[in-house]
Amino acid sequence: MSIVKLSRLLKNKNLSAVIEAVSKTIESPVCILDTNKTVLLGTIPEGPYMEHPVEASGETSGWVLGQAGASALAQVISYALEREIEKKSLTDETLERYRELSFLFALGEKVALCFDVREVAQLCIDETLNIFGAPEMFVMLADDKTLQMKVVAATGAVDSRQLPGIFAPWISENTLSAGRAEVVNDVAGHDIVHSFVYAPLKVKNKINGVIFIYSTKPRTFTSGDVKLLNTIASQVAVATESARLFEKLHETFFTTVHALAETIEKRDPYTGNHTKRVMEYSLAIGNHMGLDNNQMKWLKLSAVLHDIGKIGVRDNVLLKEGRLTDEEFKLMQKHNIYGTEILKHVEHLRDVLSGVRHHHERFDGKGYPDGIGGETIDIQARIISVADAFDAMTTNRPYRKGLSLETAFDELKKHSGTQFDPAVVDAFIASYNGLTSGNEGGINAENIDS
Repeated sequence: MSIVKLSRLLKNKNLSAVIEAVSKTIESPVCILDTNKTVLLGTIPEGPYMEHPVEASGETSGWVLGQAGASALAQVISYALEREIEKKSLTDETLERYRELSFLFALGEKVALCFDVREVAQLCIDETLNIFGAPEMFVMLADDKTLQMKVVAATGAVDSRQLPGIFAPWISENTLSAGRAEVVNDVAGHDIVHSFVYAPLKVKNKINGVIFIYSTKPRTFTSGDVKLLNTIASQVAVATESARLFEKLHETFFTTVHALAETIEKRDPYTGNHTKRVMEYSLAIGNHMGLDNNQMKWLKLSAVLHDIGKIGVRDNVLLKEGRLTDEEFKLMQKHNIYGTEILKHVEHLRDVLSGVRHHHERFDGKGYPDGIGGETIDIQARIISVADAFDAMTTNRPYRKGLSLETAFDELKKHSGTQFDPAVVDAFIASYNGLTSGNEGGINAENIDS
């Protein structure tokens, strides 16, 4: 079917004038019909007449009825229709290229802001499906250690666990090493996938992954699809490589931070592995409460650094084997402030400051250092507060033995809603598993000086 209707073309004033002039020249009435034999112009002649086809782009779009001279009019209309189709095709192609360029620009901006490889892969799928008009797509990335391709994001009718097996012949190193997009239409011997187009994610001659767009229904992918996916793959490849480098940098940074925290922790031999346990408890709580990846990342760092301010507390207070006096306890309370003062100069750690400063605040507003309460306290701090208190209660000290797990849980429940956020307490108890019971001592949650 022609992309330009004959009925619409005949409404053109310039063409109408030409038709009128030609009709006068041949000195015989004419009638123009569309392919459905609907009269578009004139009336069907009463006497004998001939049908002259109006043709463009290899298709018949209508007929001119009249005597032999009417063939000239059919040729004029055919020429006008051909030019209109070419113009429409050029316009459509220009708009399509503009749409693709706009899409690629927007995709580039978005993936450049992603620092997680899985988020990059999912964003690629979310943004690409519409431009291709295809509901089935997946992204595979090479594992850093094994180099094996693994599905990291997928959508469509096929279970993601089946995808590596179905597309195995095209995931091999030899196939991907060409480094360019390919199309496979009419997949032989497969009753699920009919056709697909794929492009490797290649950076500096290294294949880091592959993008597949496939169809479970008959569909022919075009060379235009191949070119577009190749361009998309180039952007996604750079973004995933950047995200991987960022993740490695973050891991190195976290390792350094953790080493610093452990070094400070070693000043107090009775709190060995306290930082590690508080981190693990905090992450268990955060996971149970449904924190997103970004929140979990900052919670992890905040938990590791929550006591870094103790570097500013004198040894005779920090390492005292007996209970702290009121004056000494006031000095110990300053470690939250010291920690904030130390970390506020590190731009990358700005999102951990609330957890470091406020993990000794109380849900009822009676904590320190700022006396804030409820959900005014950042979720990081509310989580670390429970994790920190639980570890302190269950850890042996020179002046008392740690509580049993059951007793420590009872203490958390007892102070839920006053000292602790009830939702955090519930999440911790629901998610906890691991420690063996210690011996009960004579402390409770309100007397924690860790």
